[in-house]
Amino acid sequence: MVTKGKKLYEGKAKILYETDNPGLLIQYFKDEATAFNAQKRGVIREKGVMNNAISARLFGLLEENHIKTHFVEKLSDREMLVKRLDIIPVEVVVRNIVAGSLAKRMGLEEGVPLKETVVEFYYKSDELGDPMINNYHIRAFGLATDEELKEMVENALRVNEILKRFFDERDILLVDFKLEFGRHHGEILLGDEITPDGCRLWDKGTLEKLDKDRFRRDLGKIEEAYEKVLKKVMSS
Repeated sequence: MVTKGKKLYEGKAKILYETDNPGLLIQYFKDEATAFNAQKRGVIREKGVMNNAISARLFGLLEENHIKTHFVEKLSDREMLVKRLDIIPVEVVVRNIVAGSLAKRMGLEEGVPLKETVVEFYYKSDELGDPMINNYHIRAFGLATDEELKEMVENALRVNEILKRFFDERDILLVDFKLEFGRHHGEILLGDEITPDGCRLWDKGTLEKLDKDRFRRDLGKIEEAYEKVLKKVMSS
C-alpha cells in the first residue's frame, strides 16, 4: 500500500499526486470538463468516477493483450495507482471513421468509414492549442526518437484493433481516440486515460454520440451517455 503525498500536477481532467514510492503516482479523476482548448468549461456529474472505472477496465484489457501501460491498480472510486512517466509531448490520434477536425479539414461528412486507419500526431501544448505535427517535426525538435515513435505507432494500431473488437462486441463504434505515451525505466508505456473524454464512441445501431462531443456540441444527456459506456465496458 502506498501513502499519498503532495500534489504534483493538476490538469483539466485529472490530478497527479506523489506517493512514498518515487516510481508510482496516484491519478485522481475530476468531474470538470473542458473543450476547445479550455475555452468552454463545465462539470459532468460523476464523470471522474465513471472515467476511473472505464480506464481501469480498458487498461486491464490492454495489459491482458500484452500492451504495456502505466496502470497498476484502481485504488478508489476516483483514484488509480500508476507508474510515473516522463511523458512524451506527442499525442497520437487514431481514426477509423471521419469525425471532428478531420471532417472539417477534408470537407467530408462525419460518419464516413476510412478505407484504412489514419494515425495523426499533435504537439502536446495547451498554450499552442495542440497543433498537428508530423514525424519530421518530431525528429527535428527532438520530441521522440525514431525508435520511440515507431513503437508508439505500432502500439497505437494494436490498441485500436483490441478496442475496436471490444467495443464492437458491445454494439459501440470506436470512431477515433487519443493516446499519450511516456518513458518509464527505459520502456515506452501507454499513459493518461482511455475514456469518453478522449475517444469518440457511437452507438452502432443509432449512431448516437456517447462521448464528450455531447458536451462540446451542447447535445445534452452527457451523464447518461457516459453511464451507457460504463455499463457496456463493465459487461462481460
